[in-house]
Amino acid sequence: MTAAPHPAVGDVARRAMSAELLDAETELALARRWRDEHDEAALHRLVTAYMRLAISMAAKYRRYGAPMSDLIQEAGVGLMKAASKFDPDRGVRFSTYAVWWIKASIQDYVMRNWSLVRTGSTSSQKALFFNMRRVRAKIETELANDGAEATPADLRREIAEELGVPLRDVEMMEARLAGSDFSLNAQQAGEEGREWVETLEDDGPQPDEIVSRRSDIGTVRGWLTDAFTALTPREKMIIAARKLSDEPETLESLGQKLGLSKERVRQLEAQALRKMRTRLETVHGPAVTELANTL
Repeated sequence: MTAAPHPAVGDVARRAMSAELLDAETELALARRWRDEHDEAALHRLVTAYMRLAISMAAKYRRYGAPMSDLIQEAGVGLMKAASKFDPDRGVRFSTYAVWWIKASIQDYVMRNWSLVRTGSTSSQKALFFNMRRVRAKIETELANDGAEATPADLRREIAEELGVPLRDVEMMEARLAGSDFSLNAQQAGEEGREWVETLEDDGPQPDEIVSRRSDIGTVRGWLTDAFTALTPREKMIIAARKLSDEPETLESLGQKLGLSKERVRQLEAQALRKMRTRLETVHGPAVTELANTL
């Protein structure tokens, strides 16, 4: 049997943009009807209303070379997973909850189809695949501003520390990604004079994403503030300096202030983050941890 072709991307986008915008009360009623009564009409209405969010998130991953139609399909899969697991009594909007599931579904697809990283898609590999170049650029900029230099080995260690992943994973991912680089000024096959650089998407949040999350950000911040109270004064100082400051301090500078080694500060930071996660999961449920990580 021949598989049905994908609907035209433009048609899907137009239908999504014309879908209704749900207010919080209507969204809550639809989610409860789906959860309690398995009302498929309510599910369809809920998912259709947020398909524009899924499409805008899918568009951010076109630079990885995947067809837009496939990215939209995977975003839709994530949206459906979110609907199947959403608890409307948790006090969070469906759009906020769905963001994590949509992102996870798209990233899994991209990694499965990236020729050099088909060996797996663990959380460590995901963090590296989607963030390593950004983190490397940040570290190199910080070093340049300080007038310092670092060897490639030093950079790999800093990346591993920044992303909280094993050094060996950084080394493996660096080797895999090295073979996929090509000039952004190269012309695309089948495109008259169009260069790859023209397909790059703005990494900033899209307007609909900003609107959908703004109403919930206060709630999530409240959860994080509550989790922050579970820390000791020293742990609070470390988290504030490393995660809450506009100019985060390095492990080395914090170690000098506290009279501790760089490695000990790293251990205390990891310990504090585990405490916060535990507090979030205990008080608000496991899904809240993922929501907090998207902020």
